[in-house]
Amino acid sequence: MVELSLDGAFLHIVTNELQPLIGARVDKVYQPSREEIVVSLRTFRDGGKKIVLSANSVSARLNLTAASFENPQQPPMFCMLLRKHLVGARVLAIDQPDLERMVILTLQCTDEFGEISQKQLVLECMGRRSNLVLLDTQGRIVECLRRVDADLSAARQLLPGLFYRLPTPLDKLSLLTQEDDSIALARRGGEEEAAVDKWVLDHYTGISPLIARELAFRAGGATDVRFGALNGAQRETLAQEFADTASAIKEDRYTPVILYRNSKPVDFTYRLIAQYGAETQVETREDFSSLLDEFYDARERQELSARRGRELTHAASVARDRMARKAENLKRDYAATQKRDEFRLRGDLITANLYRMKGGERVLQAENYYEDGCPLIDIPLDPLLTPQQNAAKNYKQYNKLKTAEFHLREQIEKAENERAYLESVLQELAQAETEQEFNEIRRELQETNYLKKSSGKKEQKRAFAPRTFKTSGGFEVLVGRSNVQNDQLTKKSDKRDYWFHTQHIHGSHVILRCAGLTPGDEDLREAAMLAAYFSHSKESSGVPVDYCPVKFVKKPAGARPGMVTYDNYRTLYVTPEEGLAKKLFIR
Repeated sequence: MVELSLDGAFLHIVTNELQPLIGARVDKVYQPSREEIVVSLRTFRDGGKKIVLSANSVSARLNLTAASFENPQQPPMFCMLLRKHLVGARVLAIDQPDLERMVILTLQCTDEFGEISQKQLVLECMGRRSNLVLLDTQGRIVECLRRVDADLSAARQLLPGLFYRLPTPLDKLSLLTQEDDSIALARRGGEEEAAVDKWVLDHYTGISPLIARELAFRAGGATDVRFGALNGAQRETLAQEFADTASAIKEDRYTPVILYRNSKPVDFTYRLIAQYGAETQVETREDFSSLLDEFYDARERQELSARRGRELTHAASVARDRMARKAENLKRDYAATQKRDEFRLRGDLITANLYRMKGGERVLQAENYYEDGCPLIDIPLDPLLTPQQNAAKNYKQYNKLKTAEFHLREQIEKAENERAYLESVLQELAQAETEQEFNEIRRELQETNYLKKSSGKKEQKRAFAPRTFKTSGGFEVLVGRSNVQNDQLTKKSDKRDYWFHTQHIHGSHVILRCAGLTPGDEDLREAAMLAAYFSHSKESSGVPVDYCPVKFVKKPAGARPGMVTYDNYRTLYVTPEEGLAKKLFIR
C-alpha cells in the first residue's frame, strides 16, 4: 500500500527537515477534514509557515505545506480544543522515537492564568491505527483524534485522563541504533526459500516495502529474489546496501524521489529507484515536504476525479437503460400496429354482410373473399352496437394503428439515437482521466438535460486541447476527449484533412491533419489504429474503421453532440496497440 512509503526512515528525514521550525509560535489551528490538522506557525526568520498533520489511514504524514485548504464553517471540537491549548505556544522540539512511524511536537504553552507549561502533540502514522494525541505536562491524554477504548484495543487504550504510553516497539533491528547488528544480519541472511524483500520487512524497522524490494533488486537483480539464489558476492552487496542506506540517513545524504507511471504519481521515497525500469519515471524534487504536497494533492485530485467519474457514469447508465427500456416498449407497440389490416378486413366483411345481420350479435361468421377458397372466419362484434357501428369501429381502429405506426417509427428512431448518444458518453467517461475532462462531460450532460444544472455560481468554461499524436510519417493526429470536442474538432478541421471513426462502434472522432498533402498507407493505418484504441473496441482485433475527407462529414440538424453522418468513405481493419499509441503520443 502506498501509505507505507512513509516509513520510519522517511519520517526521520522529514522530521530533520522541520527542525528550523523550533522556536516558532503557533498562530492558528485548522481542521479542514476529519483526520487532518493544519497548524500555522510564525517564525522570526521566514515569516509564516504551515504544517499538516494527517492521521488519515491511507495518507498519514507530517510535512510543511504550501497547499490551500478549505475549512468548515464550524470548526470541529478537536480543533477548538487544540486552539485553546496551543495557540500562542512556542515549538520546543520535534522528535521521532528511533525509526518509529511517529513524531512528537513539544510545545511551551501559557494558559489563561499566565502559567507556563509544556504540552506535547503526538502524531502516530500507523495505517488504520493512525492518531493525533494531545498530552498535558504530566503526560496524560487531554484528547485524541480517535479515542481507543478496551473494545478496540485491550493492550493500549487512548482516552482522556489516561497516561500516554508509546506503542510497544516491534522486535526488529533499527538501521540507526543497531547499525552494526543490522549489517551483520544482512550479510548472514535468511533461509534459502525466504524472499529477500519479505525477510527485510520482518527483521528491520523503518523500511517500507518499496525500499525492501529495491534492496532485493540491487542485490539479486530481481524484486522477488530468494536467499537461495544469492551467491556470496550478492549477499555482500545486500549488506553493503544496508550500510549505505543507514549512513545516508545518518549523514543527511538522501534525495527526494517521486515515481510516476502513466503520468500519475504512484510512490515516493528517499533514494533513487531502479527496480521498475522504463515503465516508471523516477523524478527528483527540491525537498521532502513539497514532494509530499505534490504526491497527496495529485492523489486527492485523482480520487476526486474517480468519484466524479463514478457519479457521471451512474447518471449516464441510468439514462441509457431507461432509454433502452423505452425503445423496447415502443417496438412492442409498433409490432401491434402491424395487425391493422386485420381491422380493415373485419370492417370490409361486416359491410359486405350488412344485409343479413340483425343486430345484437356477438360473432359474425363470414366468407373471407380476400383469400382463395373464401374460407369462413369469425369476426367478433359488440352486441350493443349496430352492424354499421361495428364496421365503423373496426375502420377507426385501422386508421388509428396506421397513424400510430408512423409516429412510433419516429419515436423508436429517436430513442435509439438517444441510447446511442448515451453509449458514446459512457465511452468518453471510460477514457477520461483529468478533472477538466470530467467537468466537460458534466456540462455536456447538463446541456442535454440528463443532469440538473447547478444553481450556484456559473462555472467558467476552460478550453482544453484534444489528445495529440504524430504518425511515423510526421502527420499530426488529433483525438477528441468528449462529444462536444468531437464536434468542434470535426467542424474546425481543414476540409482536406481525413476524418476517422470506428464503424458502428462508439468512439472518439480522429482527425489526420494533412494540409493538402497525401498521407502514406502507414499514416492512415496509425490514425485508424488510434480511432480503434479510443473506442469501445479497444481490446478487440480486426476493428473496422471508416475514414474519409472531412468535407464528407455532416452533422444533421438537431443531432446530439458527436453525432454525424458521412459518405464517400473507405474502411480499414486494424488492431489497437497500446504500445504504438504511447509511442505516437505527444500531449
